[in-house]
Parts: sequence; structure tokens; C-alpha cells
Amino acid sequence: MEEVQTLAVRLDRIEESLRLLLQERIAQKYYSTTDVAKILGKAEFTVREWCRNFRIRAEKRPCGRGNSKEWMISHEELERIQAEGLLARN
Repeated sequence: MEEVQTLAVRLDRIEESLRLLLQERIAQKYYSTTDVAKILGKAEFTVREWCRNFRIRAEKRPCGRGNSKEWMISHEELERIQAEGLLARN
């Protein structure tokens, strides 16, 4: 009977560890240019240029530093970039 209890305790610990790992893996809704650059293995400047030249779909959002805004890229757009690449040049 002790073996069953020991296994139940270990199983509970494993389930809790898996739950915590899944929480860490949940995607963000929006990413900064720094985050996208790290994910794609590119320079942050490159990602900002893609935003500025409309090569990816991004929007400017307040960043908490006065009136300045920073580019934000949605999770869906990040997945699209990874699957399809950049948008065509206009």
C-alpha cells in the first residue's frame, strides 16, 4: 500500500511540473521587435525595418516611455512569418 501512495505522490509532482511547463509555453498575444528578432534569429534593427517597410503586419503601441511608441507583432503574424515569410514589397 505504501508503494501505491509513493507513486501517487510522485505522479502528482510530475503533473504539477507538466502544468507549470505548459504555462511557460503559452504564447504571448503580442511580441516586441526584440522578441521577434530573438525568435527568428535576426537583428532587432532588421525586424524594425520590416515593420517600417510593411514587410510584416505590425502596429505601433505606447511603450510607457512618454509619447514614444514601439512596434508590436501579433502571435498570428509571427506564425505567418515563420510559415510563409515576409510580405511582398509595395
